[in-house]
Amino acid sequence: MKVGLISDTHGLLRPEALERLRGCAHIVHGGDIGKPGILEALGAVAPVTAVRGNNDRAPWARHVPHTAQVRLAGVRLFVIHDLADLDIDPAAEGFAAVISGHSHKPLVREAAGVLFVNPGSAGPRRFTLPVSLGYLHIRRAKVSAELVEL
Repeated sequence: MKVGLISDTHGLLRPEALERLRGCAHIVHGGDIGKPGILEALGAVAPVTAVRGNNDRAPWARHVPHTAQVRLAGVRLFVIHDLADLDIDPAAEGFAAVISGHSHKPLVREAAGVLFVNPGSAGPRRFTLPVSLGYLHIRRAKVSAELVEL
């Protein structure tokens, strides 16, 4: 199963990001969505799990949770915007991966058997950081990640 990972769109859903997400079975948005049309456009591609970022303060964002859990292809994923707010032990809770955003810095690392993935920012460019998104590949209850610069 291929899961699209996107974060920090800040109201900008680039056509190339949307094109790269086509064919994904599910999409996870790591917060700082920017406007509800982003989730609607992503939802036209695949089912979406999204969390609210620190900049998602408008009334439309009230229904978007601060954290989310989703089970896909037999693995559990935990989604949170800012890893600094993580107040659980994902390994002890049985999560295979933690998906986040906030820093705008693409990152894949493993700790205690849990894959931590930040797809970076797919929205407006910030400083010299890349514009990127990612994929989570789930095969036989194992997860791996891939980052893609746009």
